[in-house]
Amino acid sequence: MPKPTVEPAADIPLDAKLRPTQARAQDTYEVVLATAGELLIESGFEQLTTNAICKRAGLTPPALYRYFPNKYAILKELGDRLMRLQDEAVFAWMEAGGLEGETASERVAKTAALLTDVIDMTRRFPGGAAIGRALRAVPMLQQLRFASRDMVAGQFGEVLTARFPSVSPLRIRTATRMMVELTYAATEMAVEEPGQDARALAEEIGRLFDCYFETFDAVL
Repeated sequence: MPKPTVEPAADIPLDAKLRPTQARAQDTYEVVLATAGELLIESGFEQLTTNAICKRAGLTPPALYRYFPNKYAILKELGDRLMRLQDEAVFAWMEAGGLEGETASERVAKTAALLTDVIDMTRRFPGGAAIGRALRAVPMLQQLRFASRDMVAGQFGEVLTARFPSVSPLRIRTATRMMVELTYAATEMAVEEPGQDARALAEEIGRLFDCYFETFDAVL
């Protein structure tokens, strides 16, 4: 049977202790993160230790602890970076009119292009799939995911409110959160299953969204 996850105490610090400003320090900081990503892929979060990171990276424990108090802070930094990349891609897509289009095929193609990019980005990110699993498994870090998704849903909400002024704020909030959750669920599905055709999956999500919003402001 798999071992139960050992949840850390709630008062364990999650923030980096120091942000490097000099080139050499920045190199050390990045080596720690890259090495942690590699080890996450190989053995998962439960087996990840700061000693293993130091051994693989050729660092002394004091060099690592200068920046990170524990492995949870390292994961938080990795998670922040990955979600920031994902969120920035979504915001840029919205700014460029990603939700707009004269025809269904155009709108579906735009959504599919975004989701394919996010999937590819997550697959390329060091330890991307393992980071996602760890953020879902460690309750004290789940707030990172919730905050990111709430922020993206808020941006979608502004666009939908302008497009559908007759729809209630509650329905807008529900729809945007559903939209974000479905998008990230599809991303996780594609990343966790490398054999998945990312483009085909992304196009199907695009069709679902387009069909849904075709009748979004209909009176039920």
